[in-house]
Amino acid sequence: MTAATADGAMNPAPISAAVIGFGTSGRVFHAPLLADSPDYEVAAIVTSDDERRAAAESSHPTAILHKTFEALLERIDDDGDIDLVVIGTPPALHREQAIAVLERDLSVVVDKPFAASAEDARAIMEAAEASAGTLSVYQNRRWDTDFLTLKSLLDEGALGQVRTFESRIESWSTRPPGSWKDSTPAAEGGGTLFDLGTHLLDQAVHLFGPISDLYAELAAYSTGARADEDAFVSLLHENGVRSRVWMNRRSPAPGARFRVTGERAAFVSRGRDPQEAQLHAGVQPSAEEYGWFDDPQTMEIHTPEQAEGSGVQAAPAIRGDYPDFYRRMAAAIRGEGEVPVDPYESAQVLALLEKIHAEFPVRTRD
Repeated sequence: MTAATADGAMNPAPISAAVIGFGTSGRVFHAPLLADSPDYEVAAIVTSDDERRAAAESSHPTAILHKTFEALLERIDDDGDIDLVVIGTPPALHREQAIAVLERDLSVVVDKPFAASAEDARAIMEAAEASAGTLSVYQNRRWDTDFLTLKSLLDEGALGQVRTFESRIESWSTRPPGSWKDSTPAAEGGGTLFDLGTHLLDQAVHLFGPISDLYAELAAYSTGARADEDAFVSLLHENGVRSRVWMNRRSPAPGARFRVTGERAAFVSRGRDPQEAQLHAGVQPSAEEYGWFDDPQTMEIHTPEQAEGSGVQAAPAIRGDYPDFYRRMAAAIRGEGEVPVDPYESAQVLALLEKIHAEFPVRTRD
């Protein structure tokens, strides 16, 4: 389907999107990107929470709101006016919801974690193979500014042969467990490893390939926590690179986001990609300031000569670009390109997370 522009040129009609869930996932990470893109229109939002419904009505006044997933399916069956469904619900629901959408030959974006288990992920992928729809997983941190900058440096060979890759997402929170991520056991996709490990392990495997060996330490500190709050994982890649990743919501002194050492230089990033905070604050993805660190020294390149006193070089920053995920998804839906994230890769990371939980039990204070 196409639409004519003022000069007579033909452009594809916007892809009609439905967003399931309007918590942080739908409200911050998906709906703003879809609404800001000429490739999409936000046609439907599913949430049963009154406060979130009010927020959805305010920020997306042309979208039709549904209280349940079943109500959305009824609309799809009756009207056929939805092309893409974005699933931002807890992972235990992903299998049922994604398969129901794929069986209707619609395209699907599933927020990470892809599913509650590798088995669920395989079932979703089997449904996608039988569907006319297109399936991808929202591994948005492949489009963080520091990750894109690091990837560019690696592609250029600026660090030389990489020896170690260290990656952290650590924060300080004194709040008691309360969200579904805290109260849901790991078997249903809860805990820090499933929440943040799906990003950090995905980045490590995306950069350095398959894993030959791993070690992990998992811990929970809060009374009532049903899954890990603190996780450390060490991965040995088949190519010899050692990745070490930390995830912690109880850290009063967060470490560097990235520290990557090579035979010629090292890359260090000390900040958090700004896009999440910008989207929370209502910054439009098309805004000039979107995707950039405020401090150019946030990302650094260290060399042996610089270590001897000649200073540290600021890394040539690449703008963070979560919107690129949806640009690529639009091309894939229209048959003009590959999906932005291959679901098979996300399923492989889930298998790694399951292996970690099976072999390295969570340590608690009890």
